[in-house]
Amino acid sequence: MIKVGETLILEPKFAQHEEKYKCMVVEYDEGCVFIDYPVNIETGKISFLMDGTQLKVTYTDSENAVYIFESEVLGRLKANIPMVQLSCPTTDGFLKIQRRHFVRIGTVMDAAVHPENREFTPFTTLTEDISAGGAALVVPKNTQIDLASKVYIWLVLPFKSGEIHYLRLKSEVIRLSEEKDGRMMLSVQFVDNTESDTQTLFRFIFEKQLERKKKELAQ
Repeated sequence: MIKVGETLILEPKFAQHEEKYKCMVVEYDEGCVFIDYPVNIETGKISFLMDGTQLKVTYTDSENAVYIFESEVLGRLKANIPMVQLSCPTTDGFLKIQRRHFVRIGTVMDAAVHPENREFTPFTTLTEDISAGGAALVVPKNTQIDLASKVYIWLVLPFKSGEIHYLRLKSEVIRLSEEKDGRMMLSVQFVDNTESDTQTLFRFIFEKQLERKKKELAQ
C-alpha cells in the first residue's frame, strides 16, 4: 500500500495539544515502515517521538485518494540516514477516503445550527450522518430554511482518547426534506473548511469506521 518516497502525516493520538508531523518513507517491510525523522509542520523543527507513541497516519496517493491507518513508534535504526520504525497494519487496517466522494457514516451526536444572516432562530439538534464534506441533521418542525442559505454548523466530536473537538463549519444548505417517520432533515455541504478541520473530521470518521469494523469481526 505504501511506497518508498511517499510523504506521511503523523498525528499523536494522545497529545495534550494538536500536533502534526511530516516525514518521508525511506524503507518498507512487512508489518512496518521506516521513515526519516519527522518534522513538526507548525515549527519546521525535527521532532523525536518516543517509542510506543500511538499515531494516526495519513497519506495521499497519486490518484488523490487519502489513506488513514493507526500506527505506533517501534524504535530507531541507524543506517546511512537515521530512521524511525513505525508499525504498519495489513491491508484491512487501511481506510481509503476519496476526496471527491467523502465517506458518509451514520452517527448521532450533538450539533447546533446558526444562520449567517439571522434568517431563523439558531437551534440545537442531532446529526443523522456526517462526512468530511457535509452532514444531515434533524430540524425542528416549522423551522424555515431556504435552499442555498449559508449557515454555520457547530459540531462536538468526542474521540476515544478523551479528546473533544468543537468545530464551527461554514456550510451551504443543499436539501430540506421530510422523512417517512415525519422528521425534517437538513442536508448541508461544508464550504471553506480549513485543512485542520478536514483532518479532524477524517480522524473522527476513521475512528467510527474502525469501531464498527471491530464490532462486526467480533460477532
